[in-house]
Amino acid sequence: MLRSLNFLPSWVVEIYIFCQTPNLACPTEYLLIEKCVHVVEPHQPKKKEKETYHTNKSLQNSEEDSVEEPKLKYERLANGVTEILQKDAASCMTVHDKFLALGTHFGKVFLLDIQGNVTQKFEISPVRINQISLDESGEHVGICSEDGKVRALCSELVAIKEGCVVALHPRFSSSNYKQFVTGGNKLLLYERNWLNRWKTSTLHEGEGTINNVQWRANLIAWANNVGVKIYDISTKQRITNVSRDNVSLRPDMYPCSLCWKDNSTLIIGWGSSVKICAVKERDHAEMRDLPSRYVEIVSAFETEFFISGLAPLADQLVNLYFVKENSDHVEEEFRARPRLDIIQPLPEGFEELSSDALTVRNFQENECRDYRLEHSEGESLFYIISPKDIVVAKERDQDDHIDWLLDKKKYEEALMAAEISFKNVKRHEKIGMAYINHLVEKGDYDTAARKCQKVLGKNMELWENEVYRFKTIGQLKAISQYLPRGDLRLRPAIYEMILNEFLKTDYEGFATLIREWPGELYNNMTVVQAVADHLKKDPTNSTLLTTLAELYTYDQRYDRALEIYLRLRHKDVYQLIHKHNLFSSIEDKIVLLMDFDKEKAVDMLLDNEDKISTERVVEELRDRPELLHIYLHKLFKRDHHKGQRYHERQIGLYAEYDRPNLLPFLRDSIHCPLEKALEICQERNFVEETVFLLSRMGNCRRALQMIMEELEDVDKAIEFAKEQDDVELWEDLISYSIDKPPFITGLLNNIGTHVDPILLIHRIKEGMEIPNLRDSLVKILHDYNLQILLREGCKKILYNLANGQITSILPPT
Repeated sequence: MLRSLNFLPSWVVEIYIFCQTPNLACPTEYLLIEKCVHVVEPHQPKKKEKETYHTNKSLQNSEEDSVEEPKLKYERLANGVTEILQKDAASCMTVHDKFLALGTHFGKVFLLDIQGNVTQKFEISPVRINQISLDESGEHVGICSEDGKVRALCSELVAIKEGCVVALHPRFSSSNYKQFVTGGNKLLLYERNWLNRWKTSTLHEGEGTINNVQWRANLIAWANNVGVKIYDISTKQRITNVSRDNVSLRPDMYPCSLCWKDNSTLIIGWGSSVKICAVKERDHAEMRDLPSRYVEIVSAFETEFFISGLAPLADQLVNLYFVKENSDHVEEEFRARPRLDIIQPLPEGFEELSSDALTVRNFQENECRDYRLEHSEGESLFYIISPKDIVVAKERDQDDHIDWLLDKKKYEEALMAAEISFKNVKRHEKIGMAYINHLVEKGDYDTAARKCQKVLGKNMELWENEVYRFKTIGQLKAISQYLPRGDLRLRPAIYEMILNEFLKTDYEGFATLIREWPGELYNNMTVVQAVADHLKKDPTNSTLLTTLAELYTYDQRYDRALEIYLRLRHKDVYQLIHKHNLFSSIEDKIVLLMDFDKEKAVDMLLDNEDKISTERVVEELRDRPELLHIYLHKLFKRDHHKGQRYHERQIGLYAEYDRPNLLPFLRDSIHCPLEKALEICQERNFVEETVFLLSRMGNCRRALQMIMEELEDVDKAIEFAKEQDDVELWEDLISYSIDKPPFITGLLNNIGTHVDPILLIHRIKEGMEIPNLRDSLVKILHDYNLQILLREGCKKILYNLANGQITSILPPT
């Protein structure tokens, strides 16, 4: 369906008119010099080839959101052209890469630069100019007028010839190609002969007035009332005749449009019919009396409207249509206005890609024959010529695409398009800012803030403006995580403002920013003071305290940070001490450290004895004996001699806090005063420790007595007697056990290898019940036999040694 301004009633198309550098031979440079409005109302392309246009306005409005992007943009050719067309009317125009040649109804020809400025003016004829022909160089101009005269604007062609249309050989400026054709009732070829005179040849006649002729390379195409002919100037053969369709239409009202796409492809538009003809070489075997070339119609189709002009656009076609006022195919508002369509030709039809209805001046008064379409092959420029207006259409470039996306509020796509096209930074920023503004208006603050990173880049001024904008709308938190913090840094006040916002409303968010942001971004002391002020209101807030410790750490005030970490029992306290070598700062905080984590604290102290001496640690822990014991115990485990001066104190500490390790300590320490240890153990009735100390001091009989009387453990008593290997101790043990059957059983089971069992057996009272006596006696006999066998074996070995039968009892080496 048609693209229309009805969809966007407030939209005004801004048309930019450009001017060229004075030197026409130089590359074109464009400068903005004028704006015009309402040159074109773009329309949405049809979805189907033959679809009629709806007049239902509600349908148009419902499809507003699906409007497709236009393919072309339009500019009115102004400057000198405006003044010319106010007094005269355009009848034809020819386009060259360097200039334009405009013919008028009053018989004048104007040479214009591509911005429409008049460079030369010629009074050619008192009547309408029909056609202007240029050669490739642009140095030779052939002009024909309504009075049937052909004139030239060059020294080569001075004679006035007859004809209503004219075409110069494309290479006319070369001496070998001094040729041109004119058309009236017949087609005449003019050639300069060797005498430097013009020779005339009739190429065709007898089929009515020739109303159009176009020359490309060696091929001449012309149209008369019957159809279109093509002539090969190189072989001097007429190749084909393409019959005219729509014979009911008057040729003077609906003239034929001819356009060469390339050196072998001719596009014909006549009435509502379009044909694309390809000139091809004929196979030699098929020639006989036929021309060496032939024409194949590769595409032919009918359109809904009458054709006023055609031009190629790559493999597509640009068609200028005349739409009648009474046409049923379009909505009323688009009738009588010319249309410029881009179509894709197919073998038997076409696909419409875009369609624009043009609002040219005085379009209501124009007919199909009043419009022309010319094009510039080098730049894909299309000139729509009407009596009172000339409009230039050109393909939309990336900038136009971006502007369209912005107009449709497709900001993210516009931003991506700008990045891909590598446009200048300011253009990118402009698009990005429009996108950010759009997101803010929608209330999508997080996305808007995230886009700031890409859009604002390293522009500090834009960044600060956006931060203040987000502050104004109460969304500083949204932009906080995207602020630059690398090579580009904003003023410290910006970061402090955001930190202060978090400090007022979100302690956790504030702490996160402090951890993530480098301390160089803001004035550390300012932030410390702000946190301290908040702590006055909430002195136990762990989040604020932890953050304050981090700020102190960055400020190298480690003692203050350490104090807070210890107060909070923070896990990072030990890392802080090691990282910054704060051992001198913790000498008076050892108790705090051990209250937090005894194991880590003691390991750290023992690993750094060169920085904090054992004496200082013991002094600090003097009022916390349970902590002192843990420290001295680990010191003793590492080295039995290093803390020997504290071994006497450790006896009481073990007795009080760690009895299971007291006996191992007494066994391993050689610096422990035994009398003091015995005193403490006896006071606390530590039997096992007392037994050990008594035996170590030589009072084994008293030690054995304690085992028998207080521990009542025969196995331990026997073990003790074995260790001491003292006959008197065995006698005491037997005497104590003789009236205790369980003890007797234990002795019978273990005494056989140390004391003669007969001594015990003889002393057992008759009639006493002894548990497991039989088993015990069997064991004694077994042990006795074993001893006998051992003795016999030893006796034999000694005998053999004495007699020299065995030289050695040592194992071989």
